[in-house]
Amino acid sequence: MFDFTSRYAKLPTFTYTAPNGQVSSYVGRRFLPDGESLPVLAQVTVGARERLDLLTYRTLGDPLQFWRIADANNAINPFDLEEDGRTLRVPVPQP
Repeated sequence: MFDFTSRYAKLPTFTYTAPNGQVSSYVGRRFLPDGESLPVLAQVTVGARERLDLLTYRTLGDPLQFWRIADANNAINPFDLEEDGRTLRVPVPQP
């Protein structure tokens, strides 16, 4: 259902059958890991007007992996990390 690099790739899929018989599939809830427990690859400082996807491309080689940096910094909203001068933890990508 999801690409293997997606944060949702390893989540279980469930189905719900409504009283009228309609079946819906959904993905289980994803819980954020404790960011401090993730091994750190690097620490980077956010530049003026720097976007998280560009920072992720520069450090991890894939802008779609921004969620890894958000997880490592305990951020539910990735846009909260785009603050000029903020130091971010970049985690070692885990399988």
